[in-house]
Amino acid sequence: MQRGVTIWVLVAGASLVLALEGPIRAAGEVQPEAIGFVGVHRLRELEPELNGAGVRIGVLAPSKTYVANQPQNDYQPDVSHPCLGSAQIGMYDSGKARPSVCPHSTAVCALLVGQDPGAAMPGLGSFSYQGLVPQAQVEVYELWHFLTSRLLSLSRAGLDLVTISGGCDFEDWWTRALEAMAEQGLVVVASIGNGSGSLHPTLYPGASANAIAVGMVDPIKTGDMAVVTSSFWLVEPEHSSCGPTADGRCKPDLVAPGTCIVPKVSGQRGYELANSGSSFAAPIVAGIAGLLIQKSRQEPTLAQALAPQTSACLVKAILLNSAVKLPYWHKGKVGLDDDHEVPLDWAQGAGLVDAMGAYRQLVSGRSGPGPVPVIGWDVGRIGKTDRDVVVYQFDLARPADQWVTATLVWNLHYSQGYPFDRLSERTSDLRLELWAVDPADPQRDLLLDFSDSPVDNLEHIYVKTDPRYRRYQLVVSRSARDRSRDLAEPFAVAWAVRGAESQHGLAWEDLNGDGLVDQRDYARLVQNWVSYLRQPNKYVIGDLNCDGQIDQQDLQLLASKANIQ
Repeated sequence: MQRGVTIWVLVAGASLVLALEGPIRAAGEVQPEAIGFVGVHRLRELEPELNGAGVRIGVLAPSKTYVANQPQNDYQPDVSHPCLGSAQIGMYDSGKARPSVCPHSTAVCALLVGQDPGAAMPGLGSFSYQGLVPQAQVEVYELWHFLTSRLLSLSRAGLDLVTISGGCDFEDWWTRALEAMAEQGLVVVASIGNGSGSLHPTLYPGASANAIAVGMVDPIKTGDMAVVTSSFWLVEPEHSSCGPTADGRCKPDLVAPGTCIVPKVSGQRGYELANSGSSFAAPIVAGIAGLLIQKSRQEPTLAQALAPQTSACLVKAILLNSAVKLPYWHKGKVGLDDDHEVPLDWAQGAGLVDAMGAYRQLVSGRSGPGPVPVIGWDVGRIGKTDRDVVVYQFDLARPADQWVTATLVWNLHYSQGYPFDRLSERTSDLRLELWAVDPADPQRDLLLDFSDSPVDNLEHIYVKTDPRYRRYQLVVSRSARDRSRDLAEPFAVAWAVRGAESQHGLAWEDLNGDGLVDQRDYARLVQNWVSYLRQPNKYVIGDLNCDGQIDQQDLQLLASKANIQ
């Protein structure tokens, strides 16, 4: 039987630099600052024991070279580097070729479990290097060995999650096998691809329905090392692959920084600033997922988060629901209204991953159905008919200027043996609605928003509350299109009420990502306007006044901001 696989390893060129508006920490404290940017350092200050202990992470690493289609085992992280000297790392391959180290795998492992209190680098001086989950157990598998030794038998080998920084252009038996393992509770985190500039489409398994696909927050072009290592900008399709997928689904699911301080290899003890695009963004999200898994095991009240049928769905729902919307986040086509059939932004997904937000979402605990607090989650099962609904109801003390975020996730289903075909007859199509409710007059009930994608296995709502209503109901039901009426469908749902993301600041007007607002941004906006006129469905940024289109008014607004005559 045909089991071949062609892999893109997402390794972009040398160091790029990046920054985003916001406070810049002093360089030389804790690296990688990319991890701090998404809230991990603040989370560790709150819970010092949240370090990945007891979590087992699989890193799937393809060999760099193949001879007669056989991997040469040059996939291993450099454990001789001080950064990985004390890490718990196991390595697994066929043993048919002498293993050698890989800079890419070394960087991924360092982002996860690296520790070096005596690190130093020119331009930054001394710092303490610490990965996201320094006490986790990492199992590094040569990819082909994992495919043949684990995937064909769907053996998880005790792993809680796997991360892969690479992929292939098309769905294959092994990407479907990973989706089958996600059905069993394995969290699968994968990079989405390095954008049109690298000729990367949305890569599988990141583009797979049951995986968590991660894109990259693009760098700002500056030579200031303090800015380079601590702050980040926006997502640009040139450098981070965007949806839709070939079958029309939304990807990526999340974005994260892709430029980080990583160890040098080949006997060197130093560090370097490297950009490997979504290859580095994926382990950042995987590490945060590992922290959520560890926290769930620490608290008996959170144990339901680890239920096999829904754990991968819940981790995904929590990560997406807590993500930060970056400037220009929008579902579907450019316009005032979000598309009801497009659950995520084509470039940002649900937004920038946020460790603190995900932690708060998790520890809010399981609630419902019925009356629930304004932040929480649930794992449930929708019935077999279109008459079955699950309702979560919450009241707001101050309904003005609040936004409701809600995320519904369920798995697509696959056969449990090669070639792991999708079971279309079991594929559910669910719908998520948000109602504003008047308890005294049901005739005033208002459908505030809904998400009902015909192709995605997640739904996402981000909508402003109506100040006339204090009571809201989140409703999970089967879509009118659903045909899988013979089986109940497990699902996970998360919700939160919070203030709106800021629509002000440098990132809104800095359209070319150089940290300045000037004539070059005006020229970039003109280019984006022309692109928008030619292809209204293309993902472009530049709707500065948020009126649903890119036009002359946006040019005038940017000209005033940049003091352009």
